[in-house]
Amino acid sequence: MACGKLEIDILNSIWDLTSNNDGKDISIQDVVENLSSNGIKRAYTTIKTVMDRLTTKSILVRYKVGKKFFYSATMDREEMARDSIKEIGEQFFKNDYIDMIRFIEDQFNLVK
Repeated sequence: MACGKLEIDILNSIWDLTSNNDGKDISIQDVVENLSSNGIKRAYTTIKTVMDRLTTKSILVRYKVGKKFFYSATMDREEMARDSIKEIGEQFFKNDYIDMIRFIEDQFNLVK
């Protein structure tokens, strides 16, 4: 599932906000404030647009409590990472994960 940088930043924010409190309702304002505290300054409307896009992609779900909308992730960080790694393996390495691992080792000098 391909995501852009801001989409990943938003997902990380949601995962961070829910990591200590699983039942917490996460609003757009919560995400804006969390991103801001991490040095990512974006307009509320920009975050809302991207979160709506993530909802369209079924990565987030939106639900209403009273008059306010809240969001939650449909998968956790590990599931998203696994799907992303699988997608990279399919797109760039023709599902040859050994070749992909060798590439990663070479690129990041992981093997001595």
